[in-house]
Amino acid sequence: MRIVLADDHVILLDAIKRVLEPEFKVVGTFCDGQSMLNSLLELDPDIVVLDIGMPMMNGLTAATKVKKILPGARIVFLTMDQDQDTAAEAFKLGASGYIIKTSAASELVQALRVVSWGGYFTSPALTKDMVGSHVRSFRNKKPAYQITPRQREVLQLISEGFSMNEIADHLGITARTVAFHKYTMMQELMISSTAELISFGIKNAIIKS
Repeated sequence: MRIVLADDHVILLDAIKRVLEPEFKVVGTFCDGQSMLNSLLELDPDIVVLDIGMPMMNGLTAATKVKKILPGARIVFLTMDQDQDTAAEAFKLGASGYIIKTSAASELVQALRVVSWGGYFTSPALTKDMVGSHVRSFRNKKPAYQITPRQREVLQLISEGFSMNEIADHLGITARTVAFHKYTMMQELMISSTAELISFGIKNAIIKS
């Protein structure tokens, strides 16, 4: 995955780059949002990691512009701002991740893995004081998860009782890819069993009987 980093703290930028480079390709680092945007098309990143408080252009504004320039790029905020309303606004703008800087060493690589698979990641520190419905309400401020056409095909075949290998043969993909689609749906929909997943598909008219 190609990563672009934007943060006005140069020392932190270098540290983040060193943490990520064993697994990801960091194609650009920037100290402000505007210079990052100027190079965005040329660098063509898969994921843009942004601070919120930056000179010339704040991260929220920059994220909005990133989505217009490269709609397919995923946005991850890396910030000291632990305000839940700010985090909710970030997700409304299209972010896939929101990480608190004090947790970056332990969470950033994990977050980028989840985001690269099409998922969402939020630092647990943001929700640790919430319980039950409050956590669900916060998560629901993220964009609604949309089942992809391929996931729809996988779910249909799961509901018909086919095994992972049979689905893979039918769709011309690997069993590992089938499992990836299945468990991505379960993670994003907060579903814990195949039966629940099938039930969701039936209730939402995703599965054809």
